[in-house]
Amino acid sequence: MFGLGPATRIYLAAGVTDMRKGFEGLYGLVRDRLSCEPLSGHLFLFCNGQRNRLKVLVWDGSGLWVCAKKLEKGRFTWPQSGDAQGKVVLSHEELSLLLGGIDLAKTKHKRWYRKALPEGHAAA
Repeated sequence: MFGLGPATRIYLAAGVTDMRKGFEGLYGLVRDRLSCEPLSGHLFLFCNGQRNRLKVLVWDGSGLWVCAKKLEKGRFTWPQSGDAQGKVVLSHEELSLLLGGIDLAKTKHKRWYRKALPEGHAAA
């Protein structure tokens, strides 16, 4: 299974994604639409138009994982626009809230110190 360390970034693809896409389709979206490296070990999240299905693409060092979730009731709160590439960067806490059904737009983020790791460095 894959682990989420402090150096693992979480990228959300804003807007709608065709949930028929599998490994290759999501790989292409990460590379072309989000301008990220799919084999980086970071998590990439995608959601359908009805916002009741979610897919995650992640590389674990030996292969790609595609994980999916379908809500029985309700919808994910999903941003329709992100940065210039259409991506939103989430913290680990924001990912937990999003998957738990919390609307991130209605939450208040308290500012406190968190040392950011330099680009390309893994946590010890």
